[in-house]
Parts: sequence; structure tokens; C-alpha cells
Amino acid sequence: MRTAEQVIITTAITGSVNVPSQSPYLPLSADEVADAALAAVEAGSAVVHLHAREPDGRPTPDPGVFEKIAGRITAETDAVINITTGGASSMTMDERLAAAYRLRPELASMNMGSMNFVYSGIAEKVKEWKHDWEKPYVLNTYSKPFVNTFDKIEHTLRTLGESGTRFEYECYDIGHLYSLAYFAELGLAKPPLLIQGVFGVLGGIGADHANLEHMVRIADKLFGDDYVFSAFAAGRDQMSFGTHSAWLGGHVRVGLEDSLWIGRGKLAESNAQQVRKIRAVVEDLGKPIATPADARAMLALRGGNA
Repeated sequence: MRTAEQVIITTAITGSVNVPSQSPYLPLSADEVADAALAAVEAGSAVVHLHAREPDGRPTPDPGVFEKIAGRITAETDAVINITTGGASSMTMDERLAAAYRLRPELASMNMGSMNFVYSGIAEKVKEWKHDWEKPYVLNTYSKPFVNTFDKIEHTLRTLGESGTRFEYECYDIGHLYSLAYFAELGLAKPPLLIQGVFGVLGGIGADHANLEHMVRIADKLFGDDYVFSAFAAGRDQMSFGTHSAWLGGHVRVGLEDSLWIGRGKLAESNAQQVRKIRAVVEDLGKPIATPADARAMLALRGGNA
């Protein structure tokens, strides 16, 4: 692993997992997502990872909504924009890729395999639903997997890669590292690889700190110095995994996509609040925070968002 001289904070602003009934602070409309992204950048985030939603919170693949969000971010900051290609398991592959094809961002996420991606447990915790779509949406994940087959991964790497987009390789289990190694051997995944270890999603690797260290060991074995590492855990383990990743020499990711909380039993009131908390932790470890320019240099991004 290339040890981070400056720590990149990525903020995942809204995602497609959490639903409005869980928190009044989850950004929904394009303007709310853009406002949240701008505040996160001001707090110290170099990268913003974007999903989009309808005003009622329903995840949407509409490129026009992404364009509105990204337009405001690029007009007011130099932050690196990372567009999802994962979308939601309810979307088709064409829908999931539509926004990235329209915007051709510097960075896009890449889920490294098909998997059970289950968050139906949300239904057990919500007492009152704001919208009719929410409960069926989360329950559906118990019976419908997220699909990203090798042909789909290869297609995305080839087509988006032609325009200079690089990828954040989201690895939800150890096997995903070996899948990434396969595409690296084909020359489709080019170093420096940005590996995002994802922990605590039901269906993927658990939020056990031994798993984080194991993932880094296997990545070291497979990729040597050809990768940089970042990690996050879903839910209550978000901050501890960010701290551990930074301590190991990696980068961090926070955001309301991954956790709605700022502390035990206390909802985060904004993405920026989470950024400020992890920034303080990282700086207490004696590690400087990366600027967008630092992030572009470390990740070999082309510079200049569309």
C-alpha cells in the first residue's frame, strides 16, 4: 500500500440505502444534496461521492439530477466528484451507468462483484413511514441481489475508462480483491488503484477490525505499492473504521450514505458534522488532510471536473 502522506476524506452524501423515515437530516432533493456536498468540502472533504434522489427520497438514476448536483459543486469548489455506478439494486445496468456516461467524471465507483446487499433490517427499526415506497424498497433487498457480473465490470472499465475516468474499487469481501487483481492483469484496472474496503453490509464482510487488517494484508500481497487504501463501515462502526484506516496509513470515508449517526444514539445533523469529527481524529493522529489537488495527485486523476 502507498502510505498516505495526506489523508483523503471522501464524503458519501446520500447513497441509496437509507430512507427518509430514518432521519430528517438525510439530503434528498438535488439542491439538498448539493448544499450538503458544499458544506462537506468546506469542512475538509476532498472527494464527494454522489448518488441522486427524487424530492421524496426515492433513488433515481436520472442524469439530469446528477448534472444539477455536480454543476453546483464544480461551480463553487475544486472538489473531486465521484459518481456512483452502483446506483441501487433495483436499477438496471443501463440506468446505473447513465449519469457517469453523461458527466464523464474524474472518478466513479465500481462495485467489484455481484452480492447479496441486504438492508431489509431497516424495516424492523422504522416505526412510522413517511412514504409508501420506502418499506417495500428496503424489504426487496432480502430477495433480490445486487448484480455486477464480470462482463458488466469489464464493459464499464472499457467504456468509461476511454474518457479518462478512473475508479474507486469498492470491495465488500476478500474475493473482490482477487476479482480486481484479475482486471489489473488484463490491464483494465490501472494503478494506482483506489481500493475502498466496505465493512458491515449484510452479505459482505463483517465490521470486525481483524477483517480490516486482513483485507490490507491481502491487498498488499496482490498489489504491493500499486494501490492506495480507504475504508468505511456501515452504521455505528463508521468512525472507528475510519480511524483504523488512517492509523494503518490509508484514507477515510464518511457520510450519511454509510451512517446516519454521529455518536451513540445521536443522529448526525449533516455530512459536514461527520467530516469535522473524522478530520479532528485524523489530525490528532498527526496526519495532514488532503486537499482536492493532493487527492488528484495521489489518485492520478486527470484534473478538472466536467
